[in-house]
Amino acid sequence: MLDHLFGSRTRVKLLRLFYREPQRHFFVRELTRLADTQINAVRRELTHLTNSGIIAAVDAPENLTGEAEDAHEAKRKYYRLNEASPLYPELRALLLKSHVLGEDSLRNQIVGLGDIKLLLFTGSFTNANTSVDMLIVGTVPAHELTKIMNEFEHDHGIAVRYAIMPLREFEERRQLMDRFIYEVLDSRHEKAINTIL
Repeated sequence: MLDHLFGSRTRVKLLRLFYREPQRHFFVRELTRLADTQINAVRRELTHLTNSGIIAAVDAPENLTGEAEDAHEAKRKYYRLNEASPLYPELRALLLKSHVLGEDSLRNQIVGLGDIKLLLFTGSFTNANTSVDMLIVGTVPAHELTKIMNEFEHDHGIAVRYAIMPLREFEERRQLMDRFIYEVLDSRHEKAINTIL
């Protein structure tokens, strides 16, 4: 959706990377790897985003220059999100809405896979500090879910940590007050499907 609006899929991938970690400094080859695209396309989009004031080109941060393995690494040009840009809040809201729409699409794809009793989004979906981003309780074919998740991760530029658990195992672990189950249930989460809680 956003690549139609912005006219460039690479630009959308870069914006998602920058907005996901607004304090982080990235260098060109790192962005190329994370966006899974060609270096020339990344450089072109970085030029556009820098000229528009959305991101800023900066020297290596102090905490990195001390750890640099060589002088070249210490002099490398880094890029970071420009939180002072007047477009910062609008773009953040737009990317968040796009992420939510992607989440709805992901939910709809997962629902069609099998008998799901609980589909819970947490972690990176809700800005919660948990060991998983998504919990599925029920029966789903793992290879089909992996295919859907790989496509979602590629399209949204994020890695999703997820766990699949049969209903019986979930209930047993819940009765035993399993640490993992309660970490997920006590975190900020959204239940996309819920027939058991």
